[in-house]
Parts: sequence; C-alpha cells; structure tokens
Amino acid sequence: MPVTKPESEDAELEPSRDGAGTASAAEQPGARQPDAEPAAEKRAEPSTGAQPASGAGAGPTHSPVEPEPEPRSGSTAPEAEATGPEQPSRLSRRGVLGLVGAGAAGLAVGAVGGGFAGAAIATGGFGGAGAGHGLEQHPFFGIHQAGITTPTQDRLHFASFDVREGTTRQQLLTLLQKWSYAASRLTQGLDISASGAVGGSSLAPPDDTGEALGLPPAGLTITIGFGPTLFVDANGADRFGLADRRPPLLEPLPRFTGDALEAAISGGDLCVQACANDPQVAVHAIRNFTRIGFGTVVLRWSQLGFGRTSSTSTTQQTARNLFGFKDGTANIKAEETAETDAQVWVGASDGPDWMAGGSYLVARKIRMVIESWDRQQLGEQERVFGRDKREGAPLSGGGEFTDPDFSAVGPAGAHNAGKPVIDLKAHVRLAHPTNNGGARILRRGYNFVDGNDQLGRLDAGLFFLSYQRDPNQFVTVQRSLSGDLLNEYIRHVGSGVWAIPPGARENGYVGETLIS
Repeated sequence: MPVTKPESEDAELEPSRDGAGTASAAEQPGARQPDAEPAAEKRAEPSTGAQPASGAGAGPTHSPVEPEPEPRSGSTAPEAEATGPEQPSRLSRRGVLGLVGAGAAGLAVGAVGGGFAGAAIATGGFGGAGAGHGLEQHPFFGIHQAGITTPTQDRLHFASFDVREGTTRQQLLTLLQKWSYAASRLTQGLDISASGAVGGSSLAPPDDTGEALGLPPAGLTITIGFGPTLFVDANGADRFGLADRRPPLLEPLPRFTGDALEAAISGGDLCVQACANDPQVAVHAIRNFTRIGFGTVVLRWSQLGFGRTSSTSTTQQTARNLFGFKDGTANIKAEETAETDAQVWVGASDGPDWMAGGSYLVARKIRMVIESWDRQQLGEQERVFGRDKREGAPLSGGGEFTDPDFSAVGPAGAHNAGKPVIDLKAHVRLAHPTNNGGARILRRGYNFVDGNDQLGRLDAGLFFLSYQRDPNQFVTVQRSLSGDLLNEYIRHVGSGVWAIPPGARENGYVGETLIS
C-alpha cells in the first residue's frame, strides 16, 4: 500500500505516490555534516556524499537520487561500499516526509524530518569501529530485512515498544511508514529528514536529534518486528483487526527451567533492533525512532550491547562472551544459503503469506553470575562448556571448527579414564544439532554490562538474539539445555518473541504485506 498523507499534514509536504518517497538531490549518503552557512530561516543543505556501490549478491544498486549533483567545492566524496541483500531506494523528501511534519497523528512537533548529507568521511577510525567500518552501508530495502544474516556489527541498541491505548490501525500503519522512511535514510548516513538536525527553523525543534552529525553510516542496520500482543493483547482484544492474520507460530514462549523473568524487561508489541559499528549511531537510531513514535507507541524497555558474541559470516572471527569463551562457533553463516533457507527464512508454504521471506526473533536477557564463575578452576570452566578456553576447540580434540566427538573417552591413566571427554551435561553437547533433531538457529548475541546491583555484583551477561524459521527451533534447543552445567552460572531475566516480516520493497515500508 503506498504511503498516504495524513489529513493533518501541511499541504506543501505531499507524500510521493510511489510510497516511502525519495531523497532530494542534495541528500546523498555519507557522513552527517552540519552546514556552516545559514540562509534566512533554513540553512542550506549540505553537498553530496558518497554513493553506495552494490554489495556482493545484492544485485544492481540504485543511486538514492537522480540525477547526482556535483559535490560542493572542498568536499570529498569517496564511494562507500554497500553490502547485504537489500538495495537502497530513490528516497524523496516529499515522500514519507509529508507524514512526519508537525501535527501528524501520534507525533510530536518535529519528531521526524531532516536530512543531513555531506562529504563522506574517508576513514573508518571513529567510535572504536576500526578502519573501513565507518563507510560500510547496508541498504534498508530488499527481500529480507537487514540485520539478520548481515555480518554482525560490534554494537547494539535493542528496543521494545507497546502501542498506546486508543491508537488506530491507520495510525499504526503511518508509524511503520515513518519508521521505514527514517531507517532508509539513517542506513545511508543521512539524518531522518531533509532539514535534519541543523537545517530547519531556529524557532522550532530540529527534526533530528543530531548526536550522529559528522558520523558515517557505520554499517547501521534496522530490523523491525511484531510481537504476539500486536495481534491480540493480554486482554484478548483485537485492537487493529489483525487477529486473523497472526502467524500460528507466533505464541508467547513457554516457561523454561531456571527462568527468573521480569515483566518490565520482557515482551512488547513491536521491537526495533539497531546494530552498528559505532554505538552512537545505533543509539541515535533508537532515540529518533522513539521520538517519531511519540503519542503512538511508548518505549517498554531497551538494551545496549557491545562486543558481538556471534559471527554470522565466514569473514568474521568467533567472538568471546564475558565468561571468556568463544561463543557460537557452529553458528549459521550468511554464506550457507541452503541452511538459511532451511533454518532462518520463512518459506512461501509455511504461512501466512505475508511472512514469506521473514523470520522469527527470540530475545533473551541472560545475566551471568560473574563472581562465582571467576572463582572456578580453568579445568572446571572448560568442562562446563566442553571446549578449550584458548582456542575454542572441543575437548575431544582438533581445532575450533572440528566437529565434537561425543563418543570420545579419556585414555587409561588419565583422571577421566573411560569417561566421556565432553561431559554429558556440557553446554556444547546439549546445544549441538545432533542432540536437537537437527535444529539450528542463527545467533546475533551481544555482551552487556548494566553497572552493578545493590550487593556490588556486576549486572552483566549475554543479550541473546536468535533468528529462526520457526520459534520451536529455539524451544527445542532451550529445553535440551535444562540440564546444562552452565545453568549454575546464569539466570534468564528477560524474554520476548517477535515475527520479523520480510524486507520492504523500494518505496514501501516494513509490515506492508501485513497491514495493507
């Protein structure tokens, strides 16, 4: 369904009939740069930045504007590499921008808007991201949403939202249009609107909060999902006429052994996952999404993450969790297309039709009992995981990527002579696909440290994220872990499950296949 203009919008800000719209010729991707020369009420828009190039396997990449103007004198405009399956669209400030002006239903004045473009930064040395990571771009539009098989970035800001009471289906649709428009700009290194953080009237709040000015895209991806309560709330109400479109697989997760879940950090009608190689870029995205949603949604809970604990590409090394062990060695990789089709993406025959090309997300906030773990002997730590701590190799021998030999026993004379080298309750054994009917999940977890508790213990652990074709894949694995030796050192305190719809078509929006 194309983007439509709310009746309360200013007549000048007409949405494009194509849908999400296209950015004006002055709004090129690249680093966010404030313009130095104000002109009357509105500052001149910055010059063009880098045009993203097509990524591997992404097909032809279109320029976000047409035609491309010359860069402003003195600016640099190196090409930034675009990766991932999605393609950037021709975005127009007259598209969804018309939906985000003052007076739009459910939004505060200035909640959305603005573009920031500018000269692309030629190096990636910012925010600890490392050379080259700053200019990395992942287009928002495509068959699948970015941020799933995308190579896992270093930083995360995850947010769960509840839709406010009294919100209509049309207001929900409008919010998804605005979020999609903003995401399509932010992932190019642009502000959320043409006037952005510094290009609007000095007498009005800026459209963009501005903390990402001067920063490149940093590989930002934004992934949007729908929780069970969006379809039928806790009171059984069908608020948006979507009950008959709820996927049968989208059910609240069952209770697992050892759960100590807190309602305040669990569930939610909507979720937004922002991943980037600069924490400020990820936080900027969630902050502005929250602002866009003012009056329509309320932030239920959010989580910051750092130091990815999973690799989703063969080009990435396996990261370590806060217990010091390599995590997710056997994770599904983007290059394993047969596995992603079988284990991650919802098939056309799975149903419902609007979910084809999507996935299901499970989030679990897992607090680690760091102090107890840190007092354990190295040998005991390795027994718990079933892997060598230095290399990540299974205790049965070989290297990190050697398949564990669960039949291997200790040699004569050894302390474990005749006993399984990998303990029967070791994490690697219980989580392995051979112990779970072949079920695999794609993990995108992150470490977190939320300060300390009142007893002076670190409030730290793993923010676990997994994508799967069917949430029962996660349920199967988690039930197998009920006897995991690791359970002595962890507590599951937060949880949620969301349907992740397919990617948005160019000039469309995430959720269009559901709501339209």
